[in-house]
Amino acid sequence: MRRVIFNQKGGVGKSSITSNLAAISADKGIKTLVIDLDTQGNTTQYLLGRPLNEVENTIADFFEQTVAFSLFAKEPFDFVHETRFPNLFVMPASQNLEHLESKLESRYKIYKLKEALVKLEEDFDAIYIDTPPALNFYSRSALIAAEKCLIPFDCDEFSRQALYTLLGSLQEIRDDHNATLELEGIVANQFQPRARLPQQLLTELLAEDLPLLPVYLSASVKMRESHQQSKPLIHMAASHKLTQQYLQLFEHLNPVKTGAKSKVKKTEEKTV
Repeated sequence: MRRVIFNQKGGVGKSSITSNLAAISADKGIKTLVIDLDTQGNTTQYLLGRPLNEVENTIADFFEQTVAFSLFAKEPFDFVHETRFPNLFVMPASQNLEHLESKLESRYKIYKLKEALVKLEEDFDAIYIDTPPALNFYSRSALIAAEKCLIPFDCDEFSRQALYTLLGSLQEIRDDHNATLELEGIVANQFQPRARLPQQLLTELLAEDLPLLPVYLSASVKMRESHQQSKPLIHMAASHKLTQQYLQLFEHLNPVKTGAKSKVKKTEEKTV
């Protein structure tokens, strides 16, 4: 399963949602890989617990070798890093992604990520893709490579207006590149149940028949603490209300896949 978390608007919780759903997946025994395509590298730092400039063999290095001929090109697995959490792996981001983008776009390398993820599925049961807050080469690559898409939604009017543009962009990707891409739903994030505006916005989205998921993620300082400690909620505060909401969201999205599969054995012979 290849799932992309995408929104063209920044600050809606893409990295937090990607990392915490992936951490729950791994905690349930599912061998899980996170791909970080955002130059800010928040997901990378969150899961690996070290600054971006200290990480080598990144997703940028993978993309760079697709535009530079080499007799000794590395396999996608060579850019995967093991985290300190069992069953959880990361293909880390890099600031070099920004400098590579125009070169990749001009040489039409838009399908290279999909080719890599198809290979990586031999080793991993679940792949989560974090994207930059823009419809650029990397987010398009992710949408082409993915089977399912989640849209984080911050409960304000600006997010709502951006949502309509985003839905149009997704339809265009489906029409031109990935007809089987499934919109799993919209994830309400930073939800404040006692505030009138979030309730009103979500009610209106439902009235418009938009695919709003039934689990709302609350606003909580616990998430900031989790970022600070580089420890996903399932490992830092398993009984916290927000953690339980993430667990409910995971179960809603994955009603059957709650155990590891047998194809994990391949990676046991490899060094990450």
